[in-house]
Amino acid sequence: MPAEPALDGVEEFLLTCCATPAAWPHRPTAFDFHAAEGHSWRLTVDADGARPTRIPAPAAGQGPGPAGVSVRGTAGELVLFLYDRIPASALRVDGDAGLLDLLRAWEPAE
Repeated sequence: MPAEPALDGVEEFLLTCCATPAAWPHRPTAFDFHAAEGHSWRLTVDADGARPTRIPAPAAGQGPGPAGVSVRGTAGELVLFLYDRIPASALRVDGDAGLLDLLRAWEPAE
């Protein structure tokens, strides 16, 4: 998959399929998605719902706090993972991989 459409696909999935005001029924956490092409996103989940944001390139130790789980791959691999076409084991996963199962199983009421 070409990089630009894949990068757009990751962002679109997070903004349209994951964003919700429905409360996350588990402990608040964050999911980070890092594309090898240099773009990164964070999905924050808590009692206020799920909110995706673009993570800017870190500058000298700045950036968001640690995520509960971080997923790394090419943008094409991330798109395939988000659409459940490849397993998490096909990507580099750091942190609590069990959180990915919770995210996949979550069906917000709104």
